[in-house]
Amino acid sequence: MSEGTDVLVGLKKRVGCCIDEAKENFQSLSEDIWSCPELAYEERKAHNRLVAFFTQEGGWKVDSHFKLETAFRATWRTEGGSQQDDVVTVGFLCEYDALPGIGHACGHNLIAEVGAAAAVGLKKVLENTNNLPVQVQVTVLGTPAEEDGGGKIDLILEGAFDNMDVVFMAHPLQDDAPYLPHVAVQDVTIKYRGKASHASAYPWEGVNALDAAVLCYNNLSTLRQQMKPDWRVHGIITHGGEKPNVIPAYTQLEYYLRTPSRSELSVLKAKADVCFRAAAMATGCEVEVQYAKNVFDNLLRNPTLEDLYEKNGRALGIEFTTDEDVLTKASGSTDFGNVSFVVPGIHPYFYIGSKALNHTEEYTVASGDEKAQFFTLRTAKALAMTALDVLLRPELLQRVKQEFTESKLKEDKKLAGESENNC
Repeated sequence: MSEGTDVLVGLKKRVGCCIDEAKENFQSLSEDIWSCPELAYEERKAHNRLVAFFTQEGGWKVDSHFKLETAFRATWRTEGGSQQDDVVTVGFLCEYDALPGIGHACGHNLIAEVGAAAAVGLKKVLENTNNLPVQVQVTVLGTPAEEDGGGKIDLILEGAFDNMDVVFMAHPLQDDAPYLPHVAVQDVTIKYRGKASHASAYPWEGVNALDAAVLCYNNLSTLRQQMKPDWRVHGIITHGGEKPNVIPAYTQLEYYLRTPSRSELSVLKAKADVCFRAAAMATGCEVEVQYAKNVFDNLLRNPTLEDLYEKNGRALGIEFTTDEDVLTKASGSTDFGNVSFVVPGIHPYFYIGSKALNHTEEYTVASGDEKAQFFTLRTAKALAMTALDVLLRPELLQRVKQEFTESKLKEDKKLAGESENNC
């Protein structure tokens, strides 16, 4: 082993020890967030708890209400060097929004804990290390509203990710995996307006908005026959009328449109839009189609970061899934996908000691169980160790950035191709 390798191995051991030494603090942070679930853009108590956590840690410059009311930023930089020196900025993301009715059924309290623990552990090691090859800044971003709205996209637009070199976060699931495919998604609300009338006495005077909603639903169901196998369209009627004896004057549906890549999403969106408007035309209703302002992108892979994370995870005893159905089947969407288009990063998944499914009451219980702590902090160690790899081996960071540039260029070409085909 070379001297540089010996140093890196030693630092990785130390970062694990630093995280273990503060495990009670990290667990307390997670429990406080779990016990008071808050919805998207309303995570005020979680925000305040995380701001207090980093303020009390010492050494961090903490910005509360950073760009968004319930977002925050905590930064620390190695001493020495001038402001003009090149600085490598490593980011860790904390999520902390919950789901309506069932609390932290996606384990975002554990995501916040992982991000905080990895960042604190890395800082404690770096501040006691001399002769680093680069100046380092560790940045923690609190990113609200992943479940609904896309807080990371808001933060991207506000410049919160500018000057970051690499970014890390990890998400709880039923298995450990360095990467799982995520799909692009567009949320859309469809509103039909007709004319109310007595449904028995003079229905011919009405314009039935429920008929329009039903036609819309059926149009989209029929469209599925001509959809690609990996496209998804799913939705509900959120308002269907007031009483059976009144012709509905207003109805509303909500749909999610998903495709494996953002380049395909515009194609599906155009097909769905025809279905929305055809239902209005057939029934004589007026239609209003409202697309959500934030579109979640698919996730760009970074093989170098994935390989480093997997290697570090295995050294800690993580057993990564080899189930091809899990590894290749796209499931949900995340606003980290948008982050992956502006900064190289990874979004691995980690087992928390339960096979309960996300977005269930059972997973809420599991994400608050003390048993999840070992797995959560082990994941934080693997992330911090991966950060050390790219900080102490500049050639790895260069490879990470090159892969990011190539992947993004490939996606941009696909997007341009789809746009030309739609002209």
